Amino acid sequence: MSFVITVYVPTGVVMASDSRQSISIEGKSPDGKPISKIETVSSDFAYKTFLLPAQNVGINTFGESLLGKTSIESHIKRFAGEVLDDSDDINSIPQKLVDFFRHDFPQADTAFHIAGYHRIERKSVPCVFLCHVAKNTIQRQNLAPNSDAVVYGATWGGQADVIASLLQPTQTQPKPPIIWDAMTVQDAIDFAIYAVRTTIDTMRFQARPKNVGGPVDVLLIRPDEPPRWIQRKEFRGEIAWPV
Repeated sequence: MSFVITVYVPTGVVMASDSRQSISIEGKSPDGKPISKIETVSSDFAYKTFLLPAQNVGINTFGESLLGKTSIESHIKRFAGEVLDDSDDINSIPQKLVDFFRHDFPQADTAFHIAGYHRIERKSVPCVFLCHVAKNTIQRQNLAPNSDAVVYGATWGGQADVIASLLQPTQTQPKPPIIWDAMTVQDAIDFAIYAVRTTIDTMRFQARPKNVGGPVDVLLIRPDEPPRWIQRKEFRGEIAWPV
């Protein structure tokens, strides 16, 4: 499982994710009887937020993370190298990405946030899409219902119950609103990190599988400038402790 979030405010889009990769192990007992699935953490170094630099587009991924025994990271790299070219943009990439995964994994329970900007005359318009492979769906997230008007807010995926319980109102408990239209880029960065970190820290103390964790990766996309990583885990070697 994962937790990813995409925050879209007037001056930028922030995408963030955790780094934990969980797998379910199946097996059989010596007498051939099936053993119940065991969910275990296989890594705290999985990438779930990706940048397509030639297209200035970001991708968050959640759901099934190993397809054909290959990581989502490897599939995304192959998609970027084999399918995309410099003419692709935020408008063409969602359909191409869904088609790419459906070709080999039509039943994959894998979903994506895809974010970037496109130009309309002299204006940069933000686009945030939610795509699902098995459902074969592509939905624009940052438009008002039945309208072309851009709205601001956040969309999240994966293990979302923690953040939803904090922010989404219920019939018995209304929640104070977040004024997304007034949020600055730094506030959006802080909110994205807060959402991921709060999910990790809350699940740590709950009696449940710890399937969200590890470092938090954060990507910033703004109009008229190259996207950049606010923070991203890096490879490292052994720490040399003093003798």
